[in-house]
Amino acid sequence: MIKKKVLRAERIRRIERGFSFIPHRFLTDGFLSSLDQKELLLYFFLVLVSDRQGLSFYSYDTICSLLQLSAEDYIRARDALIEKDLIASDGTLFQVLDLPPKPPSIARRGESPRHHEVRRLIRQALEGNADGR
Repeated sequence: MIKKKVLRAERIRRIERGFSFIPHRFLTDGFLSSLDQKELLLYFFLVLVSDRQGLSFYSYDTICSLLQLSAEDYIRARDALIEKDLIASDGTLFQVLDLPPKPPSIARRGESPRHHEVRRLIRQALEGNADGR
């Protein structure tokens, strides 16, 4: 196990006014790998700008400008995040939602079904459930 130590004590992060977080499950349960680059960019931005209830109200023009996304890329990423049950939107407000129980099951580009099965077996083994029981 790696022993951690603070590398620059004068630069330890502090929680001040706002605070954003992404649950560790986002990485360990496969949500990160289920999103493409533009979806991740938009999701991380919405997490960053949201309040404690996950709400934000940046306009699509501002989001596209800040993230350097075309309107088409923004709409596709937004719709994908809604479909994957990670955000909700009413056209004015966004809400970053609590993570659903499982990430969307989508095959990655260039992966065969066998890759998916290997990943599932590894995940089960890591959870102490390699025989599927």
